[in-house]
Amino acid sequence: MSKTWYLCGAAAALAITVACGSGDKGNPVSPTPGGSVGAGQAGPDGETLKVTAPGPQAPANGATLDTFTPTLTVSRSTFKFQGVGAITHRFQLLNGSTVLQEFTTAGTTWKPTNLQNKKTYGWRARGEQGPRFGAWSATWTFTTPDQPEAYNRPGELYDPLVDGKTIGETIGAVNFIPGVGAKLENFTSYIRWRLQQTVVQGEFSMIVTGILDNTEGGKTKMMAMSEGLADIVTNERRFTLERRGNPKGVIAWRFISHNDRIETVGSAPRGDRRYVKFSPNQSYLLRAVWRGQVLTISIQEGVPNGHEIYRMSKHYNGPYDPDPHYAFAGSPVGRSGVMAATVPGMIARQVWLSRKPRPSFANK
Repeated sequence: MSKTWYLCGAAAALAITVACGSGDKGNPVSPTPGGSVGAGQAGPDGETLKVTAPGPQAPANGATLDTFTPTLTVSRSTFKFQGVGAITHRFQLLNGSTVLQEFTTAGTTWKPTNLQNKKTYGWRARGEQGPRFGAWSATWTFTTPDQPEAYNRPGELYDPLVDGKTIGETIGAVNFIPGVGAKLENFTSYIRWRLQQTVVQGEFSMIVTGILDNTEGGKTKMMAMSEGLADIVTNERRFTLERRGNPKGVIAWRFISHNDRIETVGSAPRGDRRYVKFSPNQSYLLRAVWRGQVLTISIQEGVPNGHEIYRMSKHYNGPYDPDPHYAFAGSPVGRSGVMAATVPGMIARQVWLSRKPRPSFANK
């Protein structure tokens, strides 16, 4: 009996020895394809991919920009451990915690669009692979310039002209002077814009320099509007603001609505056409406002805080409804001839045409 127990105990011991010393370490855990996180192992913000957060690089955190098309740049997100496959980057543009725009790219840069002026934005990025994603980067901020770039939207046009370009069409000799504006070199030089939508009530204004006290020509024009491109002199929705050379230095204008035509009639002292002294080195804000059946023309000497040197208002009937609606710095040549077109040598900048009043950023 004792021999039998001995044999059984020896067999058991042998079995344990074989099991422990066989060298079988079991099946090791393989890296998850793509570095994905296993069930129950999500990161603190729900991350499902084991990658590093991208590092924001540019623009500098808190920077005030001189462009509305910044290139947001990050360092590349990489796998923390073993992983396979490409990592993409998702960018977000933020207003506080609100996501304004998103963009996914295989690269490390993105240019957001349609940024507003003088606004602070946040932005961040993270690495992704298919539906899996890593942690967000730190959120950096930037602030856009005070003055927006040129645009032509339904019901609103803005073109600064001081950056060497225009979103309008240049006709004739138009030369851009950086920081100053667009110089209309002669009678046949002008810029035109076709509005995306008729502005039935609104404001058309611009800043001009380079206008002599007595301009060349006769009924030369500083700004104009029309219906289509029919002759500006006979146009059925004509608006023109003139700086006449004969008689010297007189301001005259005409405005034709759907049911009416108003204009300056007769010369001073009893008539409407008044002499206004201009200096070629001074800036002038020319403004036409048509609202509530009243047209008001004003000229301000010095911008932004100059004094008003001309103002006249007149009532009109019916809407102002050109279709299509065109605006001009200077004027096309009409049936009155070349010398009744643009004031030669005038420099235009900060053109505004909108249902809304002129904003402060346009007075620079």
